[in-house]
Amino acid sequence: MTYEFWILLTGALVGGTCGMMGCFLILRKMAMLADAISHTVLLGLVLAFLISQSLNGGIMLVGAAAAGLFTTYLIQVLNAKGIQEDASIGVVFTTLFAIGVILISLFAQNVHLDVEHALMGEIAFIPWDTLTLPMFGEVPKSVVMLTAVLLLDLVVVLLLFKEFKLTSFDPGMAAAMGFPILLLHYVMMTLVSVTTVSAFDSVGAILVVAMLIAPGATAYLWTDRYLKMILLSVIIGVFDSIAGYYAAKWLDVSISGSMAVAAGLVFLLTWILSPRHGLMARFSVLRAGRG
Repeated sequence: MTYEFWILLTGALVGGTCGMMGCFLILRKMAMLADAISHTVLLGLVLAFLISQSLNGGIMLVGAAAAGLFTTYLIQVLNAKGIQEDASIGVVFTTLFAIGVILISLFAQNVHLDVEHALMGEIAFIPWDTLTLPMFGEVPKSVVMLTAVLLLDLVVVLLLFKEFKLTSFDPGMAAAMGFPILLLHYVMMTLVSVTTVSAFDSVGAILVVAMLIAPGATAYLWTDRYLKMILLSVIIGVFDSIAGYYAAKWLDVSISGSMAVAAGLVFLLTWILSPRHGLMARFSVLRAGRG
């Protein structure tokens, strides 16, 4: 496998996995939770290092995932106590991220664990950090991790497809029918947290947030069907990654940044051209009404 292939595969895995999970955030009006988790995992990374005195990838992953879950739990608790969801996300996000930055300044100044490292992963380095798998040979660790997370997300979403659908569109009816709303919420947020953590160290928090929000928001403008939206979001996420890579190669710029820009441009074009929800469609309806 070539160097370019592994970068494209990593980008496609991030785009597809984040695109799928991002749909649920869009439908639940929790899009900014992606930004919150992608930043508060810094606290988990710092605490994992301080406890273990090691930068081992597995330990870092556990710490980051725990921070993501803790973020979700705190936001849910504040929201349940009557604080608006956006305010809850803002307070938890900024507080936990700031604590992580302070802990780095106090206890980890001489360690390769800084804000830039945590938030601006470099996808171009993916092919060099490998492990050996039977029948496959040398495979980048990030590809293995992202593939495992994609399979986990697929299995859980398929098993709880009906439950996630009902709780996303009508949580009141789901509660009346006896569905464990809170448990399903935490299962979903666990998947979002694990997906975010598995991707952000490789490709950077900015790209993760872009892929969690933009493909789902784009798909939402094209269809009103639940399953179709998820499938479209996955396809759009993969397309954004591939298009962004070749744009970065052509312009000689940041690969992750180019992928995020591609996701934004695709959303912008959809917002303008969407046959039902786009600006041109609305303009046509207004003209027809005036005529």
